[in-house]
Amino acid sequence: MTKSQTGTLCVFAAALLYSIGGLCIKLIPWNGMAINGGRTAIALVVIGGYLVLVRHPLRLNRWIALGAVSVFGCNALFSMANKLTTAANTIVLQFTAPIFVLLITLLFFHRRPQKLDVITCVVVFGGVVFFFLDSLEMGGGLGNLLALLSGLAYAGVFLLNDLPDSDAISSVFWGDVLSAITGLPFLVKETDFSAPAVTSLVVLGVFQVAVAYILLTHGLKTTPPVTASLVSGIEPVLNPILVAVFYGEKMGPMALVGAAIVIGGVIVYNVCRAKQQKPEKIRGN
Repeated sequence: MTKSQTGTLCVFAAALLYSIGGLCIKLIPWNGMAINGGRTAIALVVIGGYLVLVRHPLRLNRWIALGAVSVFGCNALFSMANKLTTAANTIVLQFTAPIFVLLITLLFFHRRPQKLDVITCVVVFGGVVFFFLDSLEMGGGLGNLLALLSGLAYAGVFLLNDLPDSDAISSVFWGDVLSAITGLPFLVKETDFSAPAVTSLVVLGVFQVAVAYILLTHGLKTTPPVTASLVSGIEPVLNPILVAVFYGEKMGPMALVGAAIVIGGVIVYNVCRAKQQKPEKIRGN
């Protein structure tokens, strides 16, 4: 397995872990900011331990701080949106991230996207919209707006390694520090600390935040941001499915068709990319 393939696999694994976020947040009867503060406080312990284990120095500069703001925005906005609208609405609006990635790389990095990237982006995004066609309500609501803004912040996360003098894992750490500082004051006001709530919070902190971000930062070292955002297309499919099965939020009959479009689009995209990379590897040898 090549470094590029390993990186893509790490991004895919991170997306699988991110997909449990909607369900766990629904199971915790707290304010969205309280949930975000609690889960990122737990994540800080795991990520801090990881940094010590791999002897990675913690850095901070303006570009790392910008990345941290993206991580914080993605975490906080997603948590709040899940409490104000359905998991389906939240994740489909957050999955506008590939569109934002294409626009940011074009406008600020002057990097023209490949034709395959653009086509797959349109197909995958269309599949996600189709998947939630009968549940997505664009008629207003703070939750929908926050979910859309989380898509913009999520795009910044995929670009962590593209910022000058960046350090993705340091951005993640400081982003979680911001999340914990702003969220813990809300957490101390909560009163329901039942076993399901605490267990869900630990799962969020350890796996959906800490382990997922560690995998993502590894994957982004060898995976282009547009590719990473498209490979993550499995998240908006699994997230509402888990919520529907275990929490009871209903999905429309078009969901399976949309899921097939998203999954099929991601598979075809990666097969095409693999075919494109083989000639390059041969020429390099």
